[in-house]
Amino acid sequence: MATYLPTAYQNGTTSPDWLNKGDNAWQMVAATLVGMQSMPGLVILYGSIVKKKWAVNSAFMALYAFSAVMICWVTWAYKMAFGHKLLPLWGKAGPALGQKYLIGAADLPASQHNHHNGTLETAMIAPFFPMATMVFFQFSFAAITLILLAGSVLGRMNIKAWMAFVPLWLTFSYTVGAFSLWGGGFLFQWGVIDYSGGYVIHVSSGISGFTAAYWVGPRLTKDRERFPPNNVLLMLAGAGLLWMGWSGFNGGDPYSANIDSSMAVLNTNICAATSLLVWTCLDVIFFGKPSVIGAVQGMITGLVCITPAAGVVQGWAAIAMGVLSGIIPWFTMMVLHKRSTLLQKVDDTLGVFHTHAVAGVLGGALTGLFAEPTLCSLFLPVTNSKGAFYRGPGGVQFLKQLAGACFIIGWNVVATSIILLVISLVIPLRMTDEQLLIGDDAIHGEEAYALWGDGEKYDNTKHGWYDDTTAGDGRGQGARGVTIEL
Repeated sequence: MATYLPTAYQNGTTSPDWLNKGDNAWQMVAATLVGMQSMPGLVILYGSIVKKKWAVNSAFMALYAFSAVMICWVTWAYKMAFGHKLLPLWGKAGPALGQKYLIGAADLPASQHNHHNGTLETAMIAPFFPMATMVFFQFSFAAITLILLAGSVLGRMNIKAWMAFVPLWLTFSYTVGAFSLWGGGFLFQWGVIDYSGGYVIHVSSGISGFTAAYWVGPRLTKDRERFPPNNVLLMLAGAGLLWMGWSGFNGGDPYSANIDSSMAVLNTNICAATSLLVWTCLDVIFFGKPSVIGAVQGMITGLVCITPAAGVVQGWAAIAMGVLSGIIPWFTMMVLHKRSTLLQKVDDTLGVFHTHAVAGVLGGALTGLFAEPTLCSLFLPVTNSKGAFYRGPGGVQFLKQLAGACFIIGWNVVATSIILLVISLVIPLRMTDEQLLIGDDAIHGEEAYALWGDGEKYDNTKHGWYDDTTAGDGRGQGARGVTIEL
């Protein structure tokens, strides 16, 4: 059976001439780091930041999304985001499977090689590694977007509705933003800068999460009033994986292990650290004590804010962005949220609107101010991209950034609403009140912790290897003749 092989392989060489092994190795590492942000990062964070009765369900929503996106991505969605143009905002669907996807830049059509013909603000990128690497790298971004979105609807969305929502939202919402800004669509050609997903990932997940929370409806009143994390230390472990994984998130987007990727990694950590410290200081000033959850939120807003700008701003700008990402989302969450009827009405479980939508729009706007011309030229062969801080035509870039944000916001509100309304015709979006009262045991028949005594009566059929005879001192004889501490 004949199979397609690039010319280099037909000649018997182990590596084609166009392959840059260093870039390929870094890209695979970066993709894995981004994947680890979801699996296990957000699985751990979600499973521990929610009430004990929702630990399994919250972790499973992330686990399911990661798996479902993988299959949808290679089957049709990758080509919709990075394939040939169908519409100015959408690519043609198609599979990313088979041996022909081992080809790299040298085998791409001439139209997809680096070029600038005077009519395009932003030229196409042709990375020198296999297409399989690109498919995997971009998959990790698509997956984490759905998982971040899930943070808005934890603790009440029907798991069956979520299972239907993931492939539909990936197809009709995510791919549009990705193609428009990254895959050669109209925002890409217009010169809107989204270095690593401030718009494609964070604004879309924050806006769509808030929209989904509106349509799904709120948690039980009791859960909204008190929703303590079941394990703060484990939550910090998940947050740590999220932070460290961001080096691949932003560092992998030049598609090369170059100067730009080093700058992106450094700026990412500078902004995250600054934002965390500013948020913590605000908590101490206004509430008298530092909050661990608040510190994690500040970390996330810093990471989100720098994402659209990571490789195109200087270090001082990363610090300025960290200060603002620690202040503005803190204000919208702690002050504006409590005064807004709309924000109070919509039950956004983890405040994804503030940490991702607000911080993402802020980061995109600040990119329009601080994008440095030389760094922009290292990222893409552009002619006049620079922030308003550098004068000249820089103010135009700021307006482009705002227009790009408006498109992403509008599309995600409409697409998410339509998808959920269609699903609701077949599957209820919200769990029943009885299921909401019980939690994981009602939904999955499983509980996060094999412990008893948390306000419940002892039941030897439920709590394991104990008999019915318990001594007065609180000790009992186990079913296998072992004395067990209750």
